[in-house]
Amino acid sequence: MDAQRQGESMTMFAPSNILSIDRRTALAGFAAVFGSSLFAPLARAAGYEPIPKINTGKPAVVFTLPQRALVTALSERVMPTTDTPGAIAAGVPEYIEHMLGDWAIDDDRDLILGGLAALDARSMADYRKPALKASGTEQDALLTLAMNDRIPGGAEFFEAFRQLVVTGYFTSEVGITQERHYLPVPGDYDGAYPASKIDRIFSA
Repeated sequence: MDAQRQGESMTMFAPSNILSIDRRTALAGFAAVFGSSLFAPLARAAGYEPIPKINTGKPAVVFTLPQRALVTALSERVMPTTDTPGAIAAGVPEYIEHMLGDWAIDDDRDLILGGLAALDARSMADYRKPALKASGTEQDALLTLAMNDRIPGGAEFFEAFRQLVVTGYFTSEVGITQERHYLPVPGDYDGAYPASKIDRIFSA
């Protein structure tokens, strides 16, 4: 699914703790990409929806160990390591659990947990092994089935999960400094910079 990375990277936004604006501001700018389909926890974190009671203590634990491992594996399938680091290196699995633990209500968490369970069930039916034990190619096939709504609740789960991965990645330090060319502001102005030298979107 690496082609998604190229498409999603066409939107400008700022990273988390390395620039002059914080991650919530970055998320608010990025969330416009998803429009009305924005997953509710992301909308709340971006300030677009009323905020429920927020966890202010220790980080909430949402996933069991197998669920956390599956989220980690699937996030890397959505945003894989190529010539730049992937979702795992960017801390996306931890970001997903944080968003679900601190910004989600039960229905939001149930959507993701139910989707993981549906993927597991389909993996057992198709490959006779849980989704975590499936190969990368098999996991891609499972995600494609979800995307095409060919497993129970698949399309809704896939869209929410994809949004979590993409926002987690592109608002991380890795996403902003390595997936994009980071240009601090103020920077040098070059009015004759050749377009042929641009291979990634610039971020400031």
